[in-house]
Amino acid sequence: MRNKYVILIICIVALIIIEKENNIISRVSDKLAHRQTQQTPEPLLFFNGSSLDESKMSINSTLFVDPDQAGHKHILLLATTRTGSSFVGEFFNQLGDNMFYLFEPLWHVERTLSVDTGIPISNISSTAYQDVLLSLFLCDFSVLESFISPPPLEHVTAALFRRESSMALCEEQVCSPVQKNVFERYHCITRRCGPLNFTLASQSCLRKKHKAIKTVRVRQLDSLRLLVEDPRLDIKIIQLVRDPRAILASRMVAFSSKYQTWKSWATNGKVPIDDEEVKRLQGNCNQIRESAELGLSQPDWLENHYMLVRYEDIARYPIQEAAEMYRFTGIPFTPQAREWIIKNTHASEVASGVYSTQKNSSEQVEKWRFSIPFKLVQVVQEVCGPTMELFGYRFVDSEETLVNTSFSLLEEKQFNVSYVTDFISQF
Repeated sequence: MRNKYVILIICIVALIIIEKENNIISRVSDKLAHRQTQQTPEPLLFFNGSSLDESKMSINSTLFVDPDQAGHKHILLLATTRTGSSFVGEFFNQLGDNMFYLFEPLWHVERTLSVDTGIPISNISSTAYQDVLLSLFLCDFSVLESFISPPPLEHVTAALFRRESSMALCEEQVCSPVQKNVFERYHCITRRCGPLNFTLASQSCLRKKHKAIKTVRVRQLDSLRLLVEDPRLDIKIIQLVRDPRAILASRMVAFSSKYQTWKSWATNGKVPIDDEEVKRLQGNCNQIRESAELGLSQPDWLENHYMLVRYEDIARYPIQEAAEMYRFTGIPFTPQAREWIIKNTHASEVASGVYSTQKNSSEQVEKWRFSIPFKLVQVVQEVCGPTMELFGYRFVDSEETLVNTSFSLLEEKQFNVSYVTDFISQF
């Protein structure tokens, strides 16, 4: 009789969990439908005189591939916060007239779905990210408009996150007249521009040969398969990783209010290894490792579409690593990009700011070793050990070793063996 009650209780719990997940999915769908019904934006883009039909925007579509798009590349820079992704994104932003670069457009998607629906960020469906990325790579901003608050009026917004970080969105052709009494937090720095007109941005995007997007919000590489296999795109995915000990040290400074628990542990005793904060760190490390393991295994759908790069290697050899990334994407490494990299990796004075890209990179890469207590390093090594081993980050067993910069924490590793082999075989 007791066993029957146990089985009944298990069934009830399972039904509750399933119902909860269905409610979350339903709330996301209802939210998207509601925002799109509210705005119903007119089609932005026109191909050969006709608007791009919504049905053709589906990832599963077999839309005819425009022959004029031959040689066009679509670069997706995947990272997590405080891995140097803003800096590495500039490698492509600085390409000039041939590149349309976007800085964290998925910020709006994450903010809308997490704030407006109450869904935890970790539970946001990857489908929403996929749809927006596809739309942006095809130069259609109508899907993104559905997530911007307040909603754009006639495809014009003063609220696009970090607009100034995209050279393409601040060029003369996209620069609309300045409007009085309109506050723009993310205004262009290179010239005075009014609110962003998405129609002008789309036209500029279509004129560019290559597109690049930087994001820290896609957590699983396998969620991008349909995007990679879409015949309209030639996607090159670059996954940027960094020593998780350095990431934690950087986040504790950059996002101080969100890391009060870690700061308290740093000064007030032992870290509870079963705490939710520690489990979250472990989960993040596992996701990064699993994505890298998938990418490095080079399944058929990812062959020649994936590259892994360590931030520490870029900091030590910025020109060489940038050239390698450009070779991977099939885009020429321009003198303009090379000059920017040299200037911003050998800065005599390091600029301040969470998203600053100006630094003496070879010095900055080791500074975290002096800003994080050894006991926190031990925690990271315990929960992120497999990830560190995969990426070639050496462990330390004492505080003396941690601050001894003559002891390198970086193993020399070659990750993209299949790509390098294919590249060499061409000559």
